[in-house]
Amino acid sequence: MEPKPAATMRPSLELISVLFAFWVLLNGSLAVDVLVVGALVAVAIVMLFRGGLSFLADARLTPASAVATFMYFGHFTAELVRANLRLAVIVLSPELPIRPGIVKVRTRLKSPMGRLLLANSISLTPGTLTIEMDGEWLYVHCVTVEHTDAEQATADIVAGFERYLAVMYG
Repeated sequence: MEPKPAATMRPSLELISVLFAFWVLLNGSLAVDVLVVGALVAVAIVMLFRGGLSFLADARLTPASAVATFMYFGHFTAELVRANLRLAVIVLSPELPIRPGIVKVRTRLKSPMGRLLLANSISLTPGTLTIEMDGEWLYVHCVTVEHTDAEQATADIVAGFERYLAVMYG
């Protein structure tokens, strides 16, 4: 068996390191047996799931992406709270002011994992559900359609999440 070139080994070593660090954090111990088992498990996962952990393989491991990840979770949490409050007002209103519909939005994200995270972020926000992804287009069902124009709907629904996902995944 030929040795791997250094360029192809680097992502594997990075993934092993991340998995090992996660193991140590979860166990909260630096005992030798915990470290040995963690190292073996990390290597086994990388060997068994080559190419199967694409969400980690596509991610950019840079300081900027770490900051963007932190900011993404903050933005997602704020959107989650805002959407829950908006939906609660709609449900509690005697008129039940809904205008359901499907809007077409565009994403600039090129990474399949970035697009998947965007679609899931939209779906996890109450009142919206991504029903289809077709290339750069996402079709989103909204309880209350604010805009039917694709550009305006993209700005309202996608732009906030996409700003951080672009740094994280490209």
